Amino acid sequence: MTKEIVIEPVGYLHSDLVYRYETPRQGVLAGEKISVIELIPNNNYEQAVKDLDGFERIWVLYQFHLNNNWKPLVNPPRHTRKKVGVFASRAPYRPNRIGMSCVKLEKVEGLKIFISESDILDGSPVIDIKPYLPYSDSFPNAATGWVKNGIENIFEVRFETLAVTQCNWLKEIANINLMDFSRLQLEFNPKDNSRKRISANNSGDYTLAYRTWRIIYTVDETAMTVTIKEIRSGYNKEELLNIDHDKYHDKLLHQKFDNQFHF
Repeated sequence: MTKEIVIEPVGYLHSDLVYRYETPRQGVLAGEKISVIELIPNNNYEQAVKDLDGFERIWVLYQFHLNNNWKPLVNPPRHTRKKVGVFASRAPYRPNRIGMSCVKLEKVEGLKIFISESDILDGSPVIDIKPYLPYSDSFPNAATGWVKNGIENIFEVRFETLAVTQCNWLKEIANINLMDFSRLQLEFNPKDNSRKRISANNSGDYTLAYRTWRIIYTVDETAMTVTIKEIRSGYNKEELLNIDHDKYHDKLLHQKFDNQFHF
């Protein structure tokens, strides 16, 4: 039997999603942000995409390029607290690191394929592209094993004015996207601290940690809403003054943030 299969990428994906923690659980939850598949030139791929733009959705096969190992058992991000076999999951820790996403096709321009509702990270090598066919690809009544629907249990993540201003400042100054991070981490089980860096505050608020930043929020389980109140530095005043010890090289940024928002 053949022991080695060599697969060459047909292109690479460009996206605002750079880090694994920025990706939604499934592409359909990603919204309308545009990503672009740029096909490799000089391979007749201009002909290969002929008539593709007539399809509303396409399958994209790609490589989980940030993973260097695989796991036989994985802990899914929600649905269950027990580990399941990787072949019974959509987890990226797979033997051949192959991902598959059904995305919305926006348009095709030459060697560029514009898509939305994508959970694929920036720089991912694209292995293949196929049209989505509802009559053969959709089985809405099929059993889903351990996976429950769960879509009806999504929390709406809202931002108060101060939080919006702070998130925009961090995005503009340091390209730190706390808005997307907050939504993706808190839309399911926003009080669950078993997997996330979540802690309950004495005031009744909650804190979600992102590196050296702290996201302060409240949860209304009746209304199914999460409200982001503000962003705070994870350093205390004494730590910020000790510039000589700056493990993450971001204390000057935190100082500017504190001065900007008068902490």
